[in-house]
Amino acid sequence: MFERYTEKARRVIFFARYEASQFGSPYIETEHLLLGLLREDKALTNRFLRSHASVESIRNFIEGHTTIREKVSTSVDLPLSNECKRVLAYAAEEAERLSHKHIGTEHLLLGLLREEKCFAAEILHERGLRLSTIREELARSSQEKAQPQRQRESSLLSEFSRDLTQSAMDSQLDPLVGRENELERVVQILCRRTKNNPVLIGEPGVGKTAIVEGLAQRIADGEVPSFLADKRILALDLSLIVAGTKYRGQFEERLKTIMKELMESQNCIIFIDELHTLVGAGSAEGSLDAANILKPALSRGEIQCIGATTPGEYRKSIEKDRSLERRFQAVKVPPPNEADATKILFGIKD
Repeated sequence: MFERYTEKARRVIFFARYEASQFGSPYIETEHLLLGLLREDKALTNRFLRSHASVESIRNFIEGHTTIREKVSTSVDLPLSNECKRVLAYAAEEAERLSHKHIGTEHLLLGLLREEKCFAAEILHERGLRLSTIREELARSSQEKAQPQRQRESSLLSEFSRDLTQSAMDSQLDPLVGRENELERVVQILCRRTKNNPVLIGEPGVGKTAIVEGLAQRIADGEVPSFLADKRILALDLSLIVAGTKYRGQFEERLKTIMKELMESQNCIIFIDELHTLVGAGSAEGSLDAANILKPALSRGEIQCIGATTPGEYRKSIEKDRSLERRFQAVKVPPPNEADATKILFGIKD
């Protein structure tokens, strides 16, 4: 039944079932679906409800207007009420209307509003949400996303990078378990006016890339400072950029074109795994390597970069190039302790 649902939408159903069990309800009702939506997709609910106060007031309102019975075991597979079944059917129709392949949280919200006489729709109407308004806004967002996508199809930046923020929005990234301190440090550095390019330094396998993916997920969920709210994290594949550049100056021209696109977009942060490969990458007699091409733009703050490398490679390649080292702020990523490792393993299992 839920094959076409995004990972976020599936989690909304999971949380709705949990909410129903906590209220002791024999069915999953529309208000439980709404609570699941509030719990799972904070970016969507903050976008339309405007404030956290509204989110809290909804939960309080539901609790105050619902008979709370003895809790039902979460192992019980509670069925959907007839109203909820109609909401899911409407959600599928709304996805079709917007020409979306998958059913996401935004379609569930539209489905709730279409079931006009249900408890959840009444709550949303009281808080100013209207079906037509949200439909128009989602349709406009789809068009705005489609336009840059068409432009990016022919761009070198899209050809040689992966949009981690978009992957997070499409539920294609694994959740980050632990590493909150390192992630917070990265966020702090990115929000600074100067020396705002973090480099994650840790042994292979400690989770440097996972931290960057965790940042992309936070941006997608709207859980970052306003400065980062509209940013896109692009993982740049340096080896792919170097590949196929046979002639002198070809790599330099390619990388400069990518940098020009980055500066024009103004909302992209590039992620370079194996940052040490910048030194010497693409260099040939009479041409610059990647590090020397990037340094001026980094120092002027025209582009932002997150790097990742090992302690050995950092000392060997980055520290030796003092002007490159000055552009970055180190964030050490030690191996997890026993408690963190256990938490990570349980997180992977879930």
